[in-house]
Amino acid sequence: MEKDGQVFQINIIDTPGHIDFAVEVERSLRVLDSVIAVFCASSGVQPQTENVWFQAEKHGISKICFINKMDRTGADFFAVADEIRTKLNAVPLILQIPIGSEDRFEGVIDLIEQKALYWADENGETIVEQEIPEDYRAEANEFRLKLMETLAEYDEAFFEAFMEAENGISEGLILNATTRTCQSGSLVPVLCGSAFRNKGVQPLLDAVVSYLPAPDQLPPVKAKNAGTEESLELERKEEESFSGLVFKVVIDKHMGKLAMLRIYSGSIQSGDAVQNVRTGEHFRISRILQMQSDKTLTVEAGKAGDIVALTGIKDAKTGDSLSSLERPVQLESITIPAPVIRVSIEPKTNADEKSFGLVLAKIQEEDPSLVVERDHQTGETLLSGLGELHLEVTLEKIRLNHGIEINQGKPKVSYREILTETRKHREKFSKQNGGSGQFADIMFEIGPRENSEPGLEFINQIKGGAIPGEFIPSVEKGFREAMENGPISGNPLESMKITLLDGSAHSNDSHAQDFEIAARDGFRAIGLSCKPKLMEPIMQVEIQTIEDYTGVVTADLNKRRGIITSIDEKSGRKIFTAEVPLSSTFGYISDLRTLASGRASISMKLSHYALVPDYIANTLLT
Repeated sequence: MEKDGQVFQINIIDTPGHIDFAVEVERSLRVLDSVIAVFCASSGVQPQTENVWFQAEKHGISKICFINKMDRTGADFFAVADEIRTKLNAVPLILQIPIGSEDRFEGVIDLIEQKALYWADENGETIVEQEIPEDYRAEANEFRLKLMETLAEYDEAFFEAFMEAENGISEGLILNATTRTCQSGSLVPVLCGSAFRNKGVQPLLDAVVSYLPAPDQLPPVKAKNAGTEESLELERKEEESFSGLVFKVVIDKHMGKLAMLRIYSGSIQSGDAVQNVRTGEHFRISRILQMQSDKTLTVEAGKAGDIVALTGIKDAKTGDSLSSLERPVQLESITIPAPVIRVSIEPKTNADEKSFGLVLAKIQEEDPSLVVERDHQTGETLLSGLGELHLEVTLEKIRLNHGIEINQGKPKVSYREILTETRKHREKFSKQNGGSGQFADIMFEIGPRENSEPGLEFINQIKGGAIPGEFIPSVEKGFREAMENGPISGNPLESMKITLLDGSAHSNDSHAQDFEIAARDGFRAIGLSCKPKLMEPIMQVEIQTIEDYTGVVTADLNKRRGIITSIDEKSGRKIFTAEVPLSSTFGYISDLRTLASGRASISMKLSHYALVPDYIANTLLT
């Protein structure tokens, strides 16, 4: 785009907001420098919006808010701005106010330039600047003063200028202060419009250029030397050595595998040799593509800040670091959410059996939050994902893109396990094969973590070299692997604490792998004695309906073992927030529509894992 005679390149990644597609959001946020958070002027801040917002907070990136659908029935710009403050714990900096709303939405008032902006045609391509209408002037003055007071509160330089100003504050001072506070994250600029009619989009793009940071304005990229694990920093410049992160893999019918790459430093050209740090493989770049929606454009080079697609990288996976041959560096990878729901699947016809496995391998490459595994007891193929909608969309893709019709079973919950008591145990692993033997001896304490945080807490209390230091990581690795199969149902362990107390090793027969085996065997031997219990995913559910259906919604939530945490009212609608076990939400969307005669909406996100009540656990484990 062009602004003030300069041409700017803006890379935009559009992500779904639904919680079932959290991995799309996560891997996009990992490689983006900023976020445009889009809110519906009628629905406001929804549970999945909160989830996406806090994912962005975790990555510490700048944000701009765009309150969309100002022409929709029930649109309320100021109510949504207030929800951004209360629900997202953010400080909105209102840069525009709407002229009218719903079917009377006409344009916006730019509070900085003190102009009314109208769109002269149906496509919204032509902006007409006019004086602020007389009946909006008082409101515009009030909100411009609030804008400056907010900036003065959060920006010291602007505060001084604001206090000393006698003849008003210049637009330049307001723009500079807005940029500083936006990039520091202390304030979030708020704009509005109707994207469907292209109203408000041009000022939004101008705001992106004015307030959000360019790649070279950001701190250096943190990385590690792939060989020595030493921490280092890379300047986000073309002159730096090349580094980039693969954040998505797409299988294209015509071009094969495309590795979507964010280039952080340096540059690449067609024909350059680079390496995949994870595999150590060297390859030559054949084509560099720029993605424009469903179109591709071949480009000769990519530089720091660009998002491009590369062809010909056979083993590329989401989270892989690519770098120059001379300086292999490992960038921080991408966190993939664990699946919470699974279904058994099989092709409807035997003719599709052969290609079925290849298709499943492809969809896993594209979406690493999907897990395909075989049930050893039943022989069924199980597909796990982040929610019902996630699995439905995936199976529909298989049908549409690959022509395979699928039979699927009923959804099953991905349970987890937790240890509730602490035990001590000694495990000896000894084997003689005629030549060099195998030997490992460990004594450890196993039990629940005190803070209930997920994952393994491993404490090494070995003294005097009873177990050589080089074998300690192998013990930890063995326990970490053992957690993948809990003692009561084979489901993963949510958390565990291991304290390594004592042990011994043989000078000739002990190897790192022996200590891994001892850890796994020790876990299996003592796990059941730690009184493990089953845990289930709990969903945070928000239901919006009218007063008439309050009773049936409440009764239905109780039937589903739901706990109502709040009941609010907004625009004449009741809003229920509740915590409901995932196992009770299957088919809930269609059930709720029936109960409320279609006059209810629901959104869900994973809240936490909680213990399954004994009376239900007993039925699950029999």
